[in-house]
Amino acid sequence: MPEGHTVHRLARLQQRRYAGRPVAVSSPQGRFGTGAAVVDGRVLERVEAHGKHLFQHYGPDTVVHVHLGLWGRFANRRTPAEPPRGQVRMRIAGATHYADLRGPAACELLDDGQVTAVRARLGEDPLRGDADPGRVRERFARSRAPLAAVLMDQSVIAGLGNVFRAETLFRTGLDPMLPARDLDDTSFGVLWDDLTELLRAGERRGRIETLYPDHDPALLEPPDRGSVCASVVYAYRRTGQPCLVCGTPIAQQEFRARRLYWCPGCQDGARADPLPGR
Repeated sequence: MPEGHTVHRLARLQQRRYAGRPVAVSSPQGRFGTGAAVVDGRVLERVEAHGKHLFQHYGPDTVVHVHLGLWGRFANRRTPAEPPRGQVRMRIAGATHYADLRGPAACELLDDGQVTAVRARLGEDPLRGDADPGRVRERFARSRAPLAAVLMDQSVIAGLGNVFRAETLFRTGLDPMLPARDLDDTSFGVLWDDLTELLRAGERRGRIETLYPDHDPALLEPPDRGSVCASVVYAYRRTGQPCLVCGTPIAQQEFRARRLYWCPGCQDGARADPLPGR
């Protein structure tokens, strides 16, 4: 599933290419035909992201909401546009570019009240300027659930997925099974700052690379080809390979229907212990 940095990067791209001008919107597949007809030819005022949700604003009470889900893709290309191929849920076309949306979990037309309701269900997004880490801290303080669970709860932190969970817990030296309420204020601050740093870097680069300069990617033996989105990482999908810091084999277990990756040697503490180089 695309994580929050991908959706923010997509929103920024669409804002640059389409916002402020009339756009052509269609639904070659037909499943978004009614919504597409409403916004077709209108000015796209702005595009924003909150966590893994994309919002295209076309004016009061007229917002296209997209959630890519597990398989969704929003491919952007230069004009002239080619005939749609496959199941294109929505096509948005401007003067110089067009984008085809395929396989989303959601593509719907919402009014402002419905958008507010969607966002009210979401937690704080570290990539948004209005993010309030204090609210996240309060949720942590009330939760008996382990960090591994709370970090994936979109109602607590929006946009975080499995890759960032594994990597931020490794980089801060925190035990994934530590109850969230046992995390002290200082350690929470370290965790929030590291997560924000990782997400911003991912949005900027368009990929997830989490190694500090002291840890040479060439040490990844064999080279990690297991994930297109995260190829230079400490723990994610490196099961059984030696930790780049201490040499302990990276562990993996099924946890709440997702795979959890961590280093038993580096992540055995209840307080944040950032890697050298922060």
